[in-house]
Amino acid sequence: MSTEAVLRELLVRQLDHWLPGALHRSRRATLALAYAGSDTGGAEAALRVVAEFADRLRGRRLTVLVLAEGGAELPARLGAAETALPADVAVHVVPGHPDRLPVALQAAGAAGAPLLAVVDGGDPDPALLAAVATGRPAELLLVTAAGRPVRPALTAAGFPLATEVELVPVGGGPARLLGYATASDKGLEALKDALWAVDEYAGVRYRDPADPAGRLLDISLDPDPGPLRRELLAELARSGPRTVTELRRFAATSTVYRAADANRALASLLASGAVTRSPEHGRLGGDVLVTLAPGGDAGSSA
Repeated sequence: MSTEAVLRELLVRQLDHWLPGALHRSRRATLALAYAGSDTGGAEAALRVVAEFADRLRGRRLTVLVLAEGGAELPARLGAAETALPADVAVHVVPGHPDRLPVALQAAGAAGAPLLAVVDGGDPDPALLAAVATGRPAELLLVTAAGRPVRPALTAAGFPLATEVELVPVGGGPARLLGYATASDKGLEALKDALWAVDEYAGVRYRDPADPAGRLLDISLDPDPGPLRRELLAELARSGPRTVTELRRFAATSTVYRAADANRALASLLASGAVTRSPEHGRLGGDVLVTLAPGGDAGSSA
C-alpha cells in the first residue's frame, strides 16, 4: 500500500464520519476535493462513499466540487463513479489547480453550511484557508510535502482545532504531511482513530513534525506510548501544571496521538513517579491537576 493509498483510506474513513453529521445538521452541504495534479483516485473513492449514503440524501442537497488537472478528459475519468450518485448530489468538475478553490466555493454557495475540503498538493495559502473556513462548520484535510509544519497556518485561519502528521514510506520515497483542521472534537477524534486504524502493513510509518528527534512510529491500534510520555513531560516543563483535560487536548492537537492515549501515558508516568497528581487518589478525571515531579524529565519516561 502506498502513501497515496493510505491517504485515500483516511479520506474514506473521515467522509464516513462527516457525511451523516453534515446531512443531519443541514439541508445542504459541500464536499470539495482539490488536487494539484491529475490523480483523482481520492475523488473517485469519495464519490463511491457518497453513493452509499443515497438513502440519507433524500431531501438534502450535497454539492461535490472536484478540482484537478486534466482538461476535457477529467469528467470522463470520474464518470463511472458519478453515474452511481442520486439526483440529490450535484457534481461540478473544475479543471485547474487548488488555488482556484476559493472561487469555486463561492460559486457553489458553500459558505454558511457544512463543508469538508480536501486539498492534496496545494500550499496552505491564507486565501484558500480563509475560503474553507467559511463553512459552518468547516473541516479541512490538507496534504503537502513534508518539511514545513502547517498547523500554525491552520490555527491562524481560525480553526479552533488543528493537528498534523508526516506519512513516511518504509521503502523510501518522499514523505507527505497531512494537516487536519476543524471546530469539532468528534471530527478530530475520528481522524485520529482513523490514523491508527489503517492497515499496519501499509508500508507507511508516522512522524510527528514537532518531535525534534524525528522518531518514526509504526501504525498500531496500540501505538508505542514512549514518545507521548516524553512529549507530555516536555509540555509540563514548558507550561507548568495542567489538567488531564488540557493534556488530552494537547495530545490530540500537538502530537500524532489520540486523546485516549494521553490517559494511558499519564497512568504510566504517575506509576513511575515522573509526575504527581492532585487530588492524589481517585479516578483520573478531566479536572485532575498533573504536575511535573521534582527532577522529572523526558528521560524518566523511557
